[in-house]
Amino acid sequence: MWDTHRTRADLFADGLSGRQITAAVRAGELIRARRDRYLPPETPDEVVRAVRVGGRLTCLSLLRLHEIFVLTNSRLHVQLPPRMSRMRSPHDRSRRLNLAKLHGTRLHWLAPREDDGAATCASVVVALAHAVLCQAPRAAIASIDSAVNKGLVRTEDIATIFHLLPAKYEVMRPLIDGRAQSGPETLVRLMLLGLGCVVDLQVEFDGVGFVDIVADGWLVVECDSKQHHADWDQQVKDYTRDLQLAQRGFAVLRLTAKDIMERPEEVLAALRGLVFAGGRPSSHARGTGAKRRSSRSRSRS
Repeated sequence: MWDTHRTRADLFADGLSGRQITAAVRAGELIRARRDRYLPPETPDEVVRAVRVGGRLTCLSLLRLHEIFVLTNSRLHVQLPPRMSRMRSPHDRSRRLNLAKLHGTRLHWLAPREDDGAATCASVVVALAHAVLCQAPRAAIASIDSAVNKGLVRTEDIATIFHLLPAKYEVMRPLIDGRAQSGPETLVRLMLLGLGCVVDLQVEFDGVGFVDIVADGWLVVECDSKQHHADWDQQVKDYTRDLQLAQRGFAVLRLTAKDIMERPEEVLAALRGLVFAGGRPSSHARGTGAKRRSSRSRSRS
């Protein structure tokens, strides 16, 4: 497994000779990331580069590896032990890393090095704490929501995340909601909360199914991705759902994940326009069998 590295002593203990180790490296059967640090050939490149620097993969780089939502990232994030002095370039193990010229590498010293020293990656909990420092607050909350929804961190782990951070970040903690099924959904939820709305997630309607967000009891917001809404048959289902909701007195705003992430100002302006237009739920919109989804995630059909 590539979540731990092997030392030369480990390989000797496995019965390999020095000559066999060298041959395995030349044949691509082993990766020598740096001195006395060997990895299997299937190790992801970002993990190899983190070990080559002298640390562990963490923060946004590790979250993406676990398919946890990250708004954007173009850097290699590496956790280093305190007083690390022999860092190397992530691209060349023979070159020292010049801190003045990181070339896309972000170094993290926050949090102690947990578990055994052979680990190639930080824990997801530590990576999320690093991610809070490397992202805007809304994006950081979306990353934590995503990790909770995927079951990669437990509710009790959230306290650990914020314990690792400076006290000023504690204000973000009450905003975590693992019911969010996508990062864009979290971003929209936070926009609506900022507008003063009462927001609920993953609400089920009789005969319709689950919707992403209901704001102030009358505005349904759906956050659509190309992955799940690209084909025409699915779009027809979406339009039918919207029609049924409109018949019950609900307004429906359907947003694309691309717009939410790349044009947030326009999305916020659209939400503000609807919320402040004076929309009110009709008498028919009340008592229509809306049921709140449980905290465990469940895919919508």
